[in-house]
Amino acid sequence: MNSLLEMPLNAEDAIQDVFEQRIAALEGGAAAIATSSGQSAQLLAILNVAGAGDNIVSTSFLYGGTYNQFKVTFKKFGIGINWVTEENPEAFAAAIDEKTKAIYVETIGNPKYNLADIAAISKVAHDAGIPLIVDNTFGMGGYLIRPIALGADIVVHSATKWIGGHGTTIAGVIVDSGKFDWAKSGKFPSFTSPAEGYHGLVFTETFGKVAYAVKLRTELLRDLGPALNPFGAFLLLQGLETLSLRAQRHSENALALAQWLQKHEHIAWVSYLGLESHTSNALAKKILRPNAFGGVLSFGFKGSAQDTRKLVDNLKLASNLANVGDAKTLVIHPATTTHAQLTEEEQRLSGVTLSKKP
Repeated sequence: MNSLLEMPLNAEDAIQDVFEQRIAALEGGAAAIATSSGQSAQLLAILNVAGAGDNIVSTSFLYGGTYNQFKVTFKKFGIGINWVTEENPEAFAAAIDEKTKAIYVETIGNPKYNLADIAAISKVAHDAGIPLIVDNTFGMGGYLIRPIALGADIVVHSATKWIGGHGTTIAGVIVDSGKFDWAKSGKFPSFTSPAEGYHGLVFTETFGKVAYAVKLRTELLRDLGPALNPFGAFLLLQGLETLSLRAQRHSENALALAQWLQKHEHIAWVSYLGLESHTSNALAKKILRPNAFGGVLSFGFKGSAQDTRKLVDNLKLASNLANVGDAKTLVIHPATTTHAQLTEEEQRLSGVTLSKKP
């Protein structure tokens, strides 16, 4: 049965395998699984540990598509979400109950750009016998930060963004740290009980530290089918060749722009991790790569919502697009685009603001 590690199962080929190995190395993980999108990556990452009647504890500071997937789609699977609207680890601990199967955070929240204290939150998760799942998309393929080194158990990416870097393909990836003991707490019987689809195989006994990755590939990726196409993997490999160069330049350009906006008479506020005024600046200096604070910022425009839309529409060098991490400067109005499907209260809880500083 160890041959399952090498079996394509119509869900992988040699090019995808190379991409997965490189991402696993960049993130410091034991194995990686490529998927057809970032949304499918986080879907499979959670379905691999949670089922009907279970819940996950999640930060509310999320990308709009993630928030909606958690709020609407997971409900159809019978999986609940215990939302945490604060950033302190104690709030995550208070949200855990006997049905909780994981904690979920984004390394850098989108669009508030708050930085998760991964080390502290991972301790909360491990004390409860559950894994910490981290969306590290804004961590730039591990260049800016490597959550596994700080205690995360599972890392997901929308590889469409910085990993690909050129807006040429849609993809996702899941990285298994290989460090979580799926048998210890007794909370994950699908890992420790005989698998119906594989003649009674027990994933933890057969595959050890990569049990999570093998289970995800051979059950969920195979049965649900969101596999990355080989040409997409090829394009992502091209992106990885220049990842470090692009990521550093993104960070330098974002800092320069944030500093310029701070001084502009029509700008009310600027939120960027590299600014001393940001509430997560001290933590960023501690856990991010030195002299790199990421490639995205948000700012408030002095004027009405109509004025803001006019500003976006009239920019010449920045494109009105949602694909962050591309090889171009983009601008977007979250309240009417990426987070438009959320209610005003949900937008506020996720970090979207129309006027006041987040």
